[in-house]
Amino acid sequence: MIGRLTGVIAEKAPPLVLMDVNGVGYEVDVPMSTFYNLPNLGERVTLLTHFVVREDAQILFGFGTPAERETFRLLVRISGVGPRTALAILSGMSVGDLAQAVSLQEAGRLVKVPGIGKKTAERLLLELKGKLGADIAQPSTVVSDAHADVLQALVALGYSDKEAAAALKALPAEVGVSEGIKLALKALAR
Repeated sequence: MIGRLTGVIAEKAPPLVLMDVNGVGYEVDVPMSTFYNLPNLGERVTLLTHFVVREDAQILFGFGTPAERETFRLLVRISGVGPRTALAILSGMSVGDLAQAVSLQEAGRLVKVPGIGKKTAERLLLELKGKLGADIAQPSTVVSDAHADVLQALVALGYSDKEAAAALKALPAEVGVSEGIKLALKALAR
């Protein structure tokens, strides 16, 4: 098992990275979150890895953080989710966003990831419940059920999680859902 690689980046072609480790070139598939944080060509990098051996291929997946690798390993254990799908999920959303979607049981956020349909999203939520995001009951900015509904509405309208959370901070604690959406949209329009 290959658990970690430290070497020089020889080539970058998303999602593939070629790492020169003491004269041996390793092709490593990485999620886009890791890819965007890689240093320039010729610079040293350390990636945590997960090695997949199949009948027709041996594939090395690399991750910038332990949380990404652990989440990848949780995903590939789910029936119907292979390494490519797990990589797509981690490329489409951060580990924190995935944990939040699992905690709040929001299939709509998972369906936005290319290759994830409604049934797969529901299976992911069911399988990951209690394993991922158990410590995140709701985002820290959500203080009531109304705020949670406002957050979901803003995400459904296409705002990012960060934008929606920032808009929630400006809302009074006792605001209703419809009034909260109006106020949040006004805040986002500025």
